[in-house]
Amino acid sequence: MTESLSKNNNKVCVIIPTYNNAKTIGEVVSGTLQICKNVFVINDGSTDETLEVLKGINGIKTISYTQNKGKGYAIRKGFDAALSSGFDYAITIDSDGQHYTEDIEVLLKKHQEQPEALLIGSRNIEAEGMPGKNTFANKFSNFWYWAETGQKLPDTQSGMRLYPIHKYKKTRWFTTKYEFEIEVLVRSNWSEIKTIPIPIKVYYPPEDERVSHFKPLKDFTRISILNTFLVLITYLYIIPLKAFKYLMNNRFTTVIKEQIMLHNENPLKISAAMGFGVFMGFTPIWGFQMLIAVFLAHALRLNKFLVLAFSNVSIPPAIPFIIYFSYKTGGLFFNNSVEFNSETLRQLKQQVLDGHFYKTLNEFGYSILQYVTGSLVLGLFAGIGVSFIAYILIRIFNSKKTEQKS
Repeated sequence: MTESLSKNNNKVCVIIPTYNNAKTIGEVVSGTLQICKNVFVINDGSTDETLEVLKGINGIKTISYTQNKGKGYAIRKGFDAALSSGFDYAITIDSDGQHYTEDIEVLLKKHQEQPEALLIGSRNIEAEGMPGKNTFANKFSNFWYWAETGQKLPDTQSGMRLYPIHKYKKTRWFTTKYEFEIEVLVRSNWSEIKTIPIPIKVYYPPEDERVSHFKPLKDFTRISILNTFLVLITYLYIIPLKAFKYLMNNRFTTVIKEQIMLHNENPLKISAAMGFGVFMGFTPIWGFQMLIAVFLAHALRLNKFLVLAFSNVSIPPAIPFIIYFSYKTGGLFFNNSVEFNSETLRQLKQQVLDGHFYKTLNEFGYSILQYVTGSLVLGLFAGIGVSFIAYILIRIFNSKKTEQKS
């Protein structure tokens, strides 16, 4: 390692997980030792000559166990060993010879600029020689990472990374196979650890020389199941929690102004987000309004914070009025003469908070269909009205801003 790179990198080690890579592991370890002297090799139950090769290499710490438990488990074992040895950062590199060990220096150089970031080596997935199934799997993985974090990465399946492992001391991981590399990326993003892609080189040997332990059916199924859970957690917990913290830490009017200025979106799209939020606040899906609002805002590419903010028209004090006017609006389409009174409005408000709203409607003889229809119609017109007013106000604001600049 050069003097400039070795400085301040004494807290960095390299973790090399390996399984039946006897033909390539020696060269990978030797090349790594030329750059970094702190090397952990995790022998994940190899049944070939891998262990014999490792025994012939001095200056490394080998962790070996007899049963193959998966790449994720091996990396986790490497994290534990590195943390126990006092390292705060760990570079992982695959043992199949796909990565160029000199690219470790590329990660270390970026690490000096971004010491607390997770750096991920970005291969050219369109490079000649990359198997077609790998290209598809990578793009598939990239899409789900974006869906779960809102961040785009060019290569979420790269095994060459630099992790700030000291940030994972209290993290309880759930996966042990290839899907671990997705889990750690997503959960790092949720923990607000900055993730930065770094271009690296890649080598793919001829097809008859390639060694892959990826089992398409089993591993793809596990990855799909993991992504399903991660997406659910994203929309059920992560996004609502971040939005709630954001709104609590900022005054409502400040949040709205900041979101309008921050994203530099056109007035039509901003006003549409506000109106859509109001509509979702009226929709008769109590308990799920914010969740579905966020999901639809993401799908429609609307500002999620604005949609969430304006969906809060259905705050508890406003619920009785929303119910009453929704039911009355529905009366334009259904002939139901039953009337609300102050006592039933109070009871309905409480039932909404308790999650038994529709049951209570039915017990009092009110038409659920009338209410649902009325709430959708009222919400639609309220949303359109808010969108129209917001659009006019934003245009006026932008015009004044332009005049001041000129």
